[in-house]
Amino acid sequence: MTMVSTRLRPMGDRIVVKPLARETVTKSGIVLPDTAKEKPQEGEILAVGPGKVLDNGKRTTLEVQVGQRVLFAKYSGTEVKIDGEEYLILRENDIMGIVE
Repeated sequence: MTMVSTRLRPMGDRIVVKPLARETVTKSGIVLPDTAKEKPQEGEILAVGPGKVLDNGKRTTLEVQVGQRVLFAKYSGTEVKIDGEEYLILRENDIMGIVE
């Protein structure tokens, strides 16, 4: 388990992700205003929880690791802001895939 800071430690099967910023200029050179930007669906994992506790008392291990780039559902997770930085806290099942 790795933490973003000493003030944020994900619990259970939760994961802290730093969403990657979308391009503000299209390939043809058109500048997009903030209102036209879509929510990012890709980010870098900054911290992972210890895993979900099952009914039998055993803890699962997460399939993702700190440093991986992942794709997640557009409106999943909870947005938090710490020290001026925006983060997203997701459950492992909100992650759709790992970008390699």
